Amino acid sequence: MPHILLVEDETIIRSALRRLLERHQYQISEAGSVQEALDQYHIPDFDLVISDLRLPGAPGTELIEQAGGRPVLIMTSYASLRSAVDSMRLGAVDYIAKPFDHGEMLQAISRILQAAQPAPAETSPARPAAPSADNGALGIIGHCPAMQDLFGKIRKVAPTDSNVLILGESGTGKELVARAIHQLSRRSREPMISVNCAAIPESLIESELFGHEKGAFTGASSARTGLVEAADGGTLFLDEIGELPLEAQARLLRVLQEGEIRRVGSVQSHKVSVRLVAATHRDLKNLARTGEFREDLYYRLNVIALKLPPLRERDSDVLDIAETFLKRHNQQQHEPLYFSREARQIILDYPWPGNVRELENAVERASILCEGREIRAEHLGIDSELPDTAPLQAHLSEQPETTLSSHTGNLSLEDYFQRFVLEHQEHMTETELARKLGISRKCLWERRQRLGIPRRRNGPE
Repeated sequence: MPHILLVEDETIIRSALRRLLERHQYQISEAGSVQEALDQYHIPDFDLVISDLRLPGAPGTELIEQAGGRPVLIMTSYASLRSAVDSMRLGAVDYIAKPFDHGEMLQAISRILQAAQPAPAETSPARPAAPSADNGALGIIGHCPAMQDLFGKIRKVAPTDSNVLILGESGTGKELVARAIHQLSRRSREPMISVNCAAIPESLIESELFGHEKGAFTGASSARTGLVEAADGGTLFLDEIGELPLEAQARLLRVLQEGEIRRVGSVQSHKVSVRLVAATHRDLKNLARTGEFREDLYYRLNVIALKLPPLRERDSDVLDIAETFLKRHNQQQHEPLYFSREARQIILDYPWPGNVRELENAVERASILCEGREIRAEHLGIDSELPDTAPLQAHLSEQPETTLSSHTGNLSLEDYFQRFVLEHQEHMTETELARKLGISRKCLWERRQRLGIPRRRNGPE
């Protein structure tokens, strides 16, 4: 059982994360600061250290040197994302931005621990091996023809430096494809910087991506390095690039055309070497026609386009993925759970509008609600409502009747979500809305897109 040290000063977050990881068969020790961790533990004894970046006293990056080569995963908010990237330069194995989904954290931990396993003895360092036929090296499950075709394209494009555009619905696993491309590329020993363009306020996106000089705008008290510059030598993954403002698109185009970057407020440019992988669920070609996306940038991005099929088009892959998620939960069971025939059939028949993310949530919920060993169809809860709206249902049950209109009790989850956002977005930030609804900020944005609720441009960020 892997032993993980969790260093986080916020007790609620630390406790919730501990429960999550212990449910997935990780042994957890915890501390509230770097000094407390050093006083209580011998850091190199752990298989992985997960630490918040900003802690009382010394920052979490101080544990990198103390870890003796053990991997250190840094947690950070988007407000300090550039500092997290700097921590990778100091030796952190990766970072994860708050607020994060449970699935994101579990995937990151699994990936890091797997990479940290000692390789067979070799006479000299070797490059990553070619993927086997079962696609284990890609870290993606898929046996249907569409996925096999995708795997072949990934293997062909990964060794090049060509820009890649990943197309697919929300929840299909676009970031997994981006990581596979990075891991099989010549840049795999350098960092892969992941940015969700929809999760960063529009007023900050240019500064976050391209950096700024001191005095470039109100509050710019010092010069800062941007994420593009931090990815120099490695891979920059821009998720939901269709949400990138036009001004930022122009700056990104210069990076792709000239291989150089200019910080906000600067008159000087300098060279960067970045491999760009972008992803979107939107029709960029149509957005280019309507002027919402730069046409020249679209053609620069669309060198290699990889289409990730939705789960409903992947035949029996859906059962393979569900069994994989169930196997993860079975690690904590005395007697393994299994799907009934009816449950397997409903998994195959359901269209999964939330794709793999929705399927993972359904399996996790079913494994909790199941009282025996057999998971039945009703445990999945997918015949009448979306399983990934469970946090909304819990939040709804906690609301006083005066929160919304007197008809709140008759609202569907989607109706409640829409009304809650519309009534509170003028005085609550996106982060506060997501926290109140019990979902991540990215999930909030995705539901806005699905329900057609635009974010107020002049509202609080």
